Amino acid sequence: MSLFGKTIHTLEHYLDYASLKNETISNNIANVDTPNYKAKDVVFKDVFQKAVQSPSVEAKRTHPKHIPFSTTTYSPFSVVTKTGTSYNHNGNNVDIDKEMVELAKNQIYYQALVDRLNGKFGSLQTVLKGGR
Repeated sequence: MSLFGKTIHTLEHYLDYASLKNETISNNIANVDTPNYKAKDVVFKDVFQKAVQSPSVEAKRTHPKHIPFSTTTYSPFSVVTKTGTSYNHNGNNVDIDKEMVELAKNQIYYQALVDRLNGKFGSLQTVLKGGR
């Protein structure tokens, strides 16, 4: 039996996502003038994972290079490189304005997650103190 259901576990994953996204955005900003640097982004693979775990999905690997449908090494998000664009004359594709907006949005998202987590622990603390 879990104390808050899966809320704490879910919030932990979302905090991991927000932390990785912050690190990735910061990396992009730091490399804004680096020649041929390609911006990176963090993406969720949650929908795909739910489809794979569904009992109605059956997959057969017909070639060793096919992606296996195992959940042992699954991560709900990954860092991908944005290719096919170039905003600067040096081959760099970092748009500093977009990155700063994404950083601000991510910081608000992270703070909301932390506030939610604090609320969960605050309610536990209230219960432990006998409602006081």
